[in-house]
Amino acid sequence: MPDHPDLDGKSVIVTGAARGLGQEYAWQFAAAGANVLAADRADCAGTVERGRGPGRIEACAVDVSDPASTGAMAKAAIDAFGGIDVLVNNAALYGGLKGGPFDTLDEAEWDACMTVNVKGIWNACKAAVPAMKAAGGGSIINISSLAAVYGLPFALHYTTSKGAVIGLTRGLARELGRNWIRVNAVAPSGVMTEGTDEFFGEKKERAVEVIREAQSLKRSLETGDLAGTVLWLASDASRFVTGQTIMVDGGTSFL
Repeated sequence: MPDHPDLDGKSVIVTGAARGLGQEYAWQFAAAGANVLAADRADCAGTVERGRGPGRIEACAVDVSDPASTGAMAKAAIDAFGGIDVLVNNAALYGGLKGGPFDTLDEAEWDACMTVNVKGIWNACKAAVPAMKAAGGGSIINISSLAAVYGLPFALHYTTSKGAVIGLTRGLARELGRNWIRVNAVAPSGVMTEGTDEFFGEKKERAVEVIREAQSLKRSLETGDLAGTVLWLASDASRFVTGQTIMVDGGTSFL
């Protein structure tokens, strides 16, 4: 039996797909036979060029903080693939954030973090849900973070925004269950991506060591470690799972 028999031909939107986790999700969905709209403010040409068929990957420019832009993104998926079955809300401010004590964080950066990381998911869901309702169901997967569950200090804007993602996921799952639209969250630990390099900067080596030592499985997470969980949540194999936050953190936090 195939691992993901129901992903063949499915229409999937992945936001934040120009690099890192979003790029890996796009590749893995295409490898499973899904058609993927790789959406990002940055250029997704690399994601498209190195796609791993048999599914198609199309690129789309999007600013998730702008509802007109997310609306155009949803239309692009419908025009290209005939509908929207899966939405992966991966786009977030992370790598470029400047951490520090909570009372020294820049107010404009705090506001931008909430706008992209929280409102951006709201905008994308508003754009995609009508097509899912018309199709009789779908799956929304929101990317949260261990930071929200653990309580990451010195990055309160990021930690707070990812906590909001969990609350949004739970409330939306209750609203959309009547439409057979499932809504779940995935909360990874520190994954070895460009964003993690940028976020920790010169402190990365020590930060990664601390994160790894807190895990039950003592290996740093790579992008491929998340893809199986995301594809499972998109597939009918998880057809009765909704409102959940699944930790993919090597056994750091147990919910």
